[in-house]
Amino acid sequence: MERRTYLRSLGVASLAGVAGCLGDGLSGLGSDDSNTVLDPPEEKRGDPSHPIHGEEFPPFSLPDPIAGETVSREDFVGEKPFLMTYFFTSCPDGACPALLLRLRRVQEDAAERGYEDDIALLAVTFDPERDTPETLEQYAVEQGVDLDAGNWHFLRPESEDEAKEVIYDEFGMRYKRIEDTDELAGGTDDANDGEADEDGSDDHGNETDSEHDTHDHGEYTFTHYNLITLVNEDGIVERAYPNAIADREAVSIETIVEDARTVVTD
Repeated sequence: MERRTYLRSLGVASLAGVAGCLGDGLSGLGSDDSNTVLDPPEEKRGDPSHPIHGEEFPPFSLPDPIAGETVSREDFVGEKPFLMTYFFTSCPDGACPALLLRLRRVQEDAAERGYEDDIALLAVTFDPERDTPETLEQYAVEQGVDLDAGNWHFLRPESEDEAKEVIYDEFGMRYKRIEDTDELAGGTDDANDGEADEDGSDDHGNETDSEHDTHDHGEYTFTHYNLITLVNEDGIVERAYPNAIADREAVSIETIVEDARTVVTD
């Protein structure tokens, strides 16, 4: 059974169990919006590989090496929404810091408005080989993340194989390891915005307020699309922003912050 079909069946089963209970940059319409706070997005965008509005987010269990604990979807289902993105600290063009900036703005808004205990912010690395616990902790400081708030988790799969299995296969977040940096210089673009084919293109944005390019990029890098996913406390996707920082069809930081606030406070 294809992953998308499986997700839809999970969502239907989940909704049956509780029955007795922006246009730009948004992913396609989901299968059911009866268990969501936000209305379906206006724009349909093909058949993304990642879960979209109205679909259940896949189960996961990943280490947070900074906090020294394991974080799972079940920590949040029935408790609080979460916002998730994907990154690697050696990202050379500012895209990953820009993604984290959006989560950080939600963290700041939550602190200002008093809902900091009612949302979780999850940043998952797909480069565990280089993103050691020490590197992630340094990166948190560079990106201005408030780890003391207790609502932010850097998640690190144990190995590259586990990263691919969880992030690429289960979450449907498309990325590609590039061994030859000359391939990038020759014009290889980011992985696509999550539609069925594995190798498409998408523009990275460069919005960041940090001096990110201080890391050694090493002998390999990644292309990836810039996905942020907002999941409600029932484990159902409210919004998938597959081009969250792209120059074209970009979703504003304000939209992501407002969507997250609405899902939390509704």
